[in-house]
Amino acid sequence: MNELPDSELITRVLAGETACYRPLVVRYQNRLHGMVMGMVRNQEDARDIVQMAFVKAYQSLATFRIDSSFYTWIYRIAMNLAIDHCRKGKRRKTSSFEEAVGSRDEDGNLSAQHHEESPGVALARKQLHDRIYAALDEVSEDMREAILLREVEGLSYKEIADRMGIPEGTVMSRLFYARKKLQSLLKSADSAE
Repeated sequence: MNELPDSELITRVLAGETACYRPLVVRYQNRLHGMVMGMVRNQEDARDIVQMAFVKAYQSLATFRIDSSFYTWIYRIAMNLAIDHCRKGKRRKTSSFEEAVGSRDEDGNLSAQHHEESPGVALARKQLHDRIYAALDEVSEDMREAILLREVEGLSYKEIADRMGIPEGTVMSRLFYARKKLQSLLKSADSAE
């Protein structure tokens, strides 16, 4: 069942085979968690949001267009929940290193190289991680989402536009201004040290 395409699994769920929803959850939960973690920066909140996204998607599955991408749809649900969470001010800041940042394969698993670092490299990475996420906190949610999709997920401008539901030109603009703002914030942090 895990090898079946998303559309087949969804069709079976809609036909009453509710167990067919589990492979969709297994297939996408790690990728979603990484993206949501980039927005909320708290493991428990990210897990809760991803779980809520899958519940919400399940409850609305009858409205899903089978010819569309399930991942794009569930991603949008999860990101909307994450943005709502951030706007409500429930986000807690953290300074610990989060494993959600690192090289990931297409299934969302951390690469082996990620786990083979020396303590000095790990410390430098943690410090850079903290500085980058502190800077990301200073940009708008739309800019943050675009940066995470491009730099963490590695999506093309077109894929980002599809996920965010905006034109490619807007994606390029958001990325340009987000990078410019992040560079400025990181330079300010360097001069303050």
